[in-house]
Amino acid sequence: MTMKEIHLAGGCFWGAEHYFKSIEGVRKTEVGFANGHLDSPTYEQVYTDTTGHAETVHVVYDPAILPLEELLADFFCAIDPLSLNKQGEDEGTRYRTGIYYSDPEDLPVIRMVYSQVEDRVGAPLAVEVCPLDYFFPADEYHQDYLAKNPDGYCHLPLKLFRYPRLLADMKALLGDEGDPVARMSNASALIKERMGFFWVGYYIVREKDLVLGPFQGPVACMHIGYGKGVCGTAWKEARTIVVPDVEAFPGHIACSSQSRSEIVVPVFSEGKVAAVLDIDSAELETFDHVDAFWLEKIAGLSF
Repeated sequence: MTMKEIHLAGGCFWGAEHYFKSIEGVRKTEVGFANGHLDSPTYEQVYTDTTGHAETVHVVYDPAILPLEELLADFFCAIDPLSLNKQGEDEGTRYRTGIYYSDPEDLPVIRMVYSQVEDRVGAPLAVEVCPLDYFFPADEYHQDYLAKNPDGYCHLPLKLFRYPRLLADMKALLGDEGDPVARMSNASALIKERMGFFWVGYYIVREKDLVLGPFQGPVACMHIGYGKGVCGTAWKEARTIVVPDVEAFPGHIACSSQSRSEIVVPVFSEGKVAAVLDIDSAELETFDHVDAFWLEKIAGLSF
């Protein structure tokens, strides 16, 4: 299938490019300046916020591996879609967020994803959507900046670069293995190894209980009731639950006193919750929407 392209503005283009390059199916990236009124601007000119340009990443991708809908979902995971002209500590019109398309046939997909995000956050987005008028590549110094300067500045959290690689490696590791227990065993091991969480494991639905399945970490509760604790609630409500402080969660089941924060992701099979992926941290406020977004993708590989 022919490669496709789109231009995405997500704040400082150093981190945005590094993130997109980590996503399976992205074939090429290039940073530059889009949709301003000055021809061939320099970085220094754009930095003055007088050229109208946005720091933008030109993304070439394989739609057979990475459909546009999925790429845009990945993009929205990396930005604050409600923040106008500001991402992280970077502020100015050059840091505005935007989706700039070259193919008009992409617009229905863009509008669909945009609407889904707007519904989820419950407010109008500050992300502009418009045709690409101009794109001027930045000079070589800015291309693959974080690959050349691993300790360089980036407004994005480091875990945002680790999760896409974890997902790709998880797919390769699990392959076509048909046994769910084998899949969950290696999935929990790989997540623990790569992310370093305190406890990673699965609870499997068995009639009216969740029963302890494959896990990595200290000994844990062997049975959790429907609607009980964080795991039982995620099962009952069929949704991911992020808990910044487990002590503040009503009815929390303390399997370990060392657990301080938690995320539980439902695992679906044939349209029903078949298990939950439970991850605990020994630190407060470890998990957020980034963890939820990528761990939901990983949990989908469990069965």
